[in-house]
Amino acid sequence: MNKSGNEVLDLLIDELNELNLPNMAAALEAAYHSDTFLDMDRMMLFSQVIDAEYQVKISSRFQKRLQNAHLKGCPQELTLCHDSSVRQYLPTGCVDILSSLKFISDGLNICILGPSDSGKSYLAKAIAIKACIHYRVFYHHFEEFMAEMSDLRETNYKRYQKKIRSNVSADLIVLDDFLLHSVTDERFIKILFEILEKRSELGKSTIICSQREPNSWKTMIMNDEVAANAVVKRATKHYTVVINKLDEVPKKSAG
Repeated sequence: MNKSGNEVLDLLIDELNELNLPNMAAALEAAYHSDTFLDMDRMMLFSQVIDAEYQVKISSRFQKRLQNAHLKGCPQELTLCHDSSVRQYLPTGCVDILSSLKFISDGLNICILGPSDSGKSYLAKAIAIKACIHYRVFYHHFEEFMAEMSDLRETNYKRYQKKIRSNVSADLIVLDDFLLHSVTDERFIKILFEILEKRSELGKSTIICSQREPNSWKTMIMNDEVAANAVVKRATKHYTVVINKLDEVPKKSAG
């Protein structure tokens, strides 16, 4: 005996729910009961039903990646990163280039330089947030991250190795507030070099934000010229962005 349309619908909804695809089930039921169902193109119907589940899954994955990257709830937006009366991004057009995220697929490193409160962290976070749509990302404050990793290395080496592997294999990591203070702990240098070296070997992208010019890093890293040269070489190897902080132009009074 042939089943009625309602019977087939009920069966499909049950099967979709059993497969943990409730959004597809809801979209199919809504489409079936719509006035345009009989005139709906089959491919459009498939697209509408599948897209309902796809969007939810993608959104859920995006939110999970934001949380893992320590960027959950961050409001930074790339559309707000543009030249203005208070800041200038150099080279010209660099934000548009970075917003394409092609540098991640190409495995290029980015060094973002500028004075305090120039917008380095804002730009780096905005890029990292967008990258979470397609990539695995980590955002770290440099000193906090190094201290955490150094402590793990001493107290829980197995967990330390797991975290090293995770940060090495991530598609993008951001090291913010890089070298705010001199690094005097040799363990920090070893950890930093290990991460940068292995990421370089794998062709993974790293963004480093710093107030200091790379030429001054050597005196900040234990006066160890070999280690400093190795870090500078990897951090500034591909692309450097400079954000100039400008004096805001006063507005003319009306009349």
